Amino acid sequence: MNCHTKAGRSGASYLSRFSIRRFDERQAGRGRKYIRKGGIELTDKGNFRMDAILPIRKGYTISRNAGMGKADTVTYFSMGPHTSISPESYDSASLYLGCWGKGTFRIGEEGRRKELSAGEMLIVPGGTLCGSETQNGLIYTEIIIKKELNMNEIVKAGEVFALKELISYEKGSIVNLDIVRNEKMKFFLMAFDEGTGLEPHRAPGTALITALEGNAVVEYEGEEYRLSAGESFRFEKNGLHSVKADGQYKMALLLVLE
Repeated sequence: MNCHTKAGRSGASYLSRFSIRRFDERQAGRGRKYIRKGGIELTDKGNFRMDAILPIRKGYTISRNAGMGKADTVTYFSMGPHTSISPESYDSASLYLGCWGKGTFRIGEEGRRKELSAGEMLIVPGGTLCGSETQNGLIYTEIIIKKELNMNEIVKAGEVFALKELISYEKGSIVNLDIVRNEKMKFFLMAFDEGTGLEPHRAPGTALITALEGNAVVEYEGEEYRLSAGESFRFEKNGLHSVKADGQYKMALLLVLE
């Protein structure tokens, strides 16, 4: 059985016991605040692992809106073992970020096969058929980029790239590398040499960072959290935060400017 659930997608909509409506709430009596965003329970500080908040369910493919803007759609997908999503196309480009596990994307009329794993990225041009399948389970993020897209020349549409391999460390420095961007969103990489970090500042939009290599200490609204490879952290718009590398550290950052 392959049951796919997603709100707002074209075609029939199938609801399962795992589908959750999008809403915002705070739960009392636990000693700290919790918020539901896009069906995902986060602490108000925003740290999580994708395989914890959207676990693999045998026989199901599940998707949830990330609640990160309107101009570009950000959705989390969880595919159970031996499931697939039929090929379809969007009018605009789409970006796929591997979060956990491994799967195969089938691209174009000829169905070219591209394997996607955690920490990897695939860009599919608008108007191109794209489907996915997995043998053992896959969790990924899909970003449908509806505005005009500017893409770094070091990446090529239709190819898979290991994100941490695209950026290098510089002694005593922080390196930034834009991957794709438009007027409403920006996806880029950062490499921190040992002893470097970002001073407290406020982002102009909602931000989602994912640790690709090493460890860092994230301070958000006065509290500290340790972030390791494979973990993510969400900052709300204007949330005061800083990042300090614990040794050398690489991360990916999605910024939605809405």
